[in-house]
Amino acid sequence: MTDWTTLLEPVRTWWRRAPVSERPTAVFPIERSTPRVPAEYASLYTYLERRYASIVVLTFEQMEALLGFALPAPARTERDWWTGADVPTHRHSAAWMGAGRTAIPNFSARTVTFERLPDLHYAANQPAER
Repeated sequence: MTDWTTLLEPVRTWWRRAPVSERPTAVFPIERSTPRVPAEYASLYTYLERRYASIVVLTFEQMEALLGFALPAPARTERDWWTGADVPTHRHSAAWMGAGRTAIPNFSARTVTFERLPDLHYAANQPAER
């Protein structure tokens, strides 16, 4: 009687020689521009950008673990550090703004809620409601 390994040897040999196909290219390639995020905040940007959820809540400690350094004192006490009018010009805000999110701090809970902004491209291509 012949065992299975002997019978399957030709298939195994063929399988090992089969060429690895390259990944097919997309019919409509999506070009995504990577925002300029300072290196020290890149890990927070990456974390927020890769979350599927529309709302992500992080504690200050979780953010510090992601960043690898302590948040500055104003981040723990001043709402403007997260939401102020001049936030777009600050280096730290590039992390959540680049990921398409807003930041809303809750100082008593020591958390920040990052909410995804509506996709303007998607919203612009939707029919107007009547």
